[in-house]
Amino acid sequence: MDADRTVRVCAVLGDPIEHSLSPLLHQTAYRSLGLGWEYQRHRVDAAGLPAFVAGLDGRWRGLSLTMPLKEAALALGEPDETVLAVGAANTLLLDEPRRVRNTDVGGLRRALGSAGVETVGTALVLGTGATARSAVAALLGMGAARITVLARRPERAEPLVAMAAGSAGEVEVRPWAEAVAAGSLDPVDVAVSTVVAGAADALAPLVAGAAPVVFDVIYDPWPTVLAETAARTGATVVDGLDLLVHQAVLQVELMTGRTVDPGLLLSAGREAVGRPSPG
Repeated sequence: MDADRTVRVCAVLGDPIEHSLSPLLHQTAYRSLGLGWEYQRHRVDAAGLPAFVAGLDGRWRGLSLTMPLKEAALALGEPDETVLAVGAANTLLLDEPRRVRNTDVGGLRRALGSAGVETVGTALVLGTGATARSAVAALLGMGAARITVLARRPERAEPLVAMAAGSAGEVEVRPWAEAVAAGSLDPVDVAVSTVVAGAADALAPLVAGAAPVVFDVIYDPWPTVLAETAARTGATVVDGLDLLVHQAVLQVELMTGRTVDPGLLLSAGREAVGRPSPG
């Protein structure tokens, strides 16, 4: 506990929020670090976010932000280059001046790194939302020269294309329906699905056949059709629990200044969702 014995408080906000594993992961981290901190969950929508933050007292150190708050958070603190590039933040640090950060990008990179992927040449991203933007930022940072974004509504992918400006890579958009109709996808090093459960089912054989590494950001329900299909082809499968853990580790570092073993959080997360640890 801190020397002044004040109990520090953090929380995850979103709507819905009941399903979140963040309280479990952060409390696991606090226990391992010997910190008597609290980590709460609160159902807050975008309209209610400013008032919630304004009502916090000096005990509060940081907030984890999930949907639909990742864009609304930008107005509440000073962004860094990653937040500006992605246009979304999942972390609000409450010390003055308040800062907003995005640990999804680093979490994606660390999750891929834990699967043995340190660099990427070509990649496929399914989806156009905030997590897709984080995926594009992570892949560009890993050296991707070409990223293809599959989009149901291609006009929504324009921000992802713009993210490649000033980098050595390029982002191209392919309509989702076109890929389904063609029945094929160009080979890539890594495929990342950021769409909701079930949305990628029709494309699962194509994606699994195109990439030796398949990353599905969903962690529950698991396995997804995409994950099962990829595993049958012999692909390396990375799942959303890996992302959740690694981005949480980065949040803990930002909020506490301490580093925690991701393996502890991963074990706790696996137990919570009824998934056995590998081996």
